[in-house]
Amino acid sequence: MSNIHATAIVDPAARIDPTATIGPYAVIGPEVSIGARTTVGAHCVIEGRTTIGEDNRIFQFASLGAQPQDKKYAGEPTELVIGHRNTIREFCTFNTGTVQDRAVTRVGDDNWIMAYVHIAHDCQVGNQTTLANNTTLAGHVDVGDWATVGGLTGVLQRMRIGAHTMIGFASHVGKDVPPFMVVDGNPLAVRGVNLVGLRRRAFSDERIAAIREMHKLLYRQGLTLEQARAAIMALPEKMPQARDDVALMDAFIAGSSAGIAR
Repeated sequence: MSNIHATAIVDPAARIDPTATIGPYAVIGPEVSIGARTTVGAHCVIEGRTTIGEDNRIFQFASLGAQPQDKKYAGEPTELVIGHRNTIREFCTFNTGTVQDRAVTRVGDDNWIMAYVHIAHDCQVGNQTTLANNTTLAGHVDVGDWATVGGLTGVLQRMRIGAHTMIGFASHVGKDVPPFMVVDGNPLAVRGVNLVGLRRRAFSDERIAAIREMHKLLYRQGLTLEQARAAIMALPEKMPQARDDVALMDAFIAGSSAGIAR
């Protein structure tokens, strides 16, 4: 195919859409699938059982689909799955999963992933996220839709980052970050509600008011977590437009094994 550079090494078994572009000196392994109009930059290595969707831009020197950095890994057939329309900048490293968890590392759609980001085994990254330079996700991390993670942030293994969150520069994420919150620091601290992000996503004033009320109940009233959850679940009685946001928050708290940042 004319859009595969002459110096690229592409295994004959790889499945490359005819409209995809492979740059100079890239190396593509036999179990790789690359979708329509995806571009792979110079010197990238894409290996393992890796599936990449359509319209992705993968910049030079990325390493995608390498074996997980897990001592328990013994060569099992695990995967990396990347969706559509993602931007993956220079020197990013995404590993495949492990059989001790989901056996797949997954990156959704429309994500903006900056240079030197590491996404370790079994991470699940949603849609429309922004991971700034040198963000490091340890194994088994979940990142919700529309989350933004500041540069030089480290996320401990098995942590969960809720939807619509904002994590500040150089933070240490050692607790689950509830949806809609702004956090930063080491130790991690909740600073408020992600008002800028919510307004950019056209959240109504009524929804934002309910989210601010959830923040107040969790962080400003001196309530126990269970007391705060009960009060949050009662919010739709007077704020019916908050029903879905309340359900998202309650499900996140209920699913937290590490405890939420508080």
